[in-house]
Amino acid sequence: MGFYDVTALGELLIDFTENGVSAQGNPLLEANPGGAPCNVLAMLCRLGAKTAFIGKIGKDMFGNQLEQALTETGIDTSGLKKDNQTHTTLAFVHTLADGDREFSFYRNPGADRMLSIDDLEEDLIQNCTIFHYGSLSMTDEPCRSATKKAVQLAEAAHVLRSFDPNLREPLWHSLESAREQISYGMRHCDILKISDNEIRWFTGCEDFDEGVLALQKEYQIPLILLSMGKDGSRAYTKNGCRTEQAAFIQEHTVETTGAGDTFGACALHYVLSHGWHDYNETELKEMLTFANAAASIVTTRKGALRVMPSKEEIENFLNQ
Repeated sequence: MGFYDVTALGELLIDFTENGVSAQGNPLLEANPGGAPCNVLAMLCRLGAKTAFIGKIGKDMFGNQLEQALTETGIDTSGLKKDNQTHTTLAFVHTLADGDREFSFYRNPGADRMLSIDDLEEDLIQNCTIFHYGSLSMTDEPCRSATKKAVQLAEAAHVLRSFDPNLREPLWHSLESAREQISYGMRHCDILKISDNEIRWFTGCEDFDEGVLALQKEYQIPLILLSMGKDGSRAYTKNGCRTEQAAFIQEHTVETTGAGDTFGACALHYVLSHGWHDYNETELKEMLTFANAAASIVTTRKGALRVMPSKEEIENFLNQ
């Protein structure tokens, strides 16, 4: 099995995105491979990292499509399990006028929710530099217990833990439950990637610095990365270093799917390249600039997993 730079656990699903209208006036939908953890891994693969995924798909045509997409992207699939009883999870993404998105999920249940403790390939979790997880694998059992077991294994093996709440309200039985599980995720991570709307919801603070301060006080997270869409991004260390970087606004933006995942992946790549330590302001600025650029490129493309930019593309973009 060897050693991995990043192993991620979570949802792998089909994102049906709008792609025009048929002759009869019906919306045409494109079946894109999706799921935040694999978007993160796909970007890391483009940057030369060795990655592995742990999750569950259905034994159906969409499951086959997803497995093929991961293999093509270079993500190790030895931790990918197949469920005979439950279909692959589907999400329908409606893009709003301002470029934001609404989701409808077909996941009651979906195969990704059926990942159990017995499905875990423990080697993949213990033999990596960073273990990455989100909250979607904590909405229901058995995947909630599987996620927590994986986090415990990573912790015991002194593996860095990266968490992205990635709040999708329709998938939770209650927002109270979401808060409880996201709180667990924050309590056990070294790196937190959180979006502006998530920090507002979780802390109740309109001022992001205030919100981050509240999180740092409660959870002692060494590195917090805040993505703010067209308002750029910020990074905070627990020693009080704070950096902000403006976004690269594109006139050719088509959709924002995967932008946050791309941003998060580039931050993890920085950690892999520069080693884990207490970063100073110059380092954080460098981390955010590269991550913002990559995220900006992804907004000009449909889908995410298959269209991540290469290191050369990002560097050329920055040089311009």
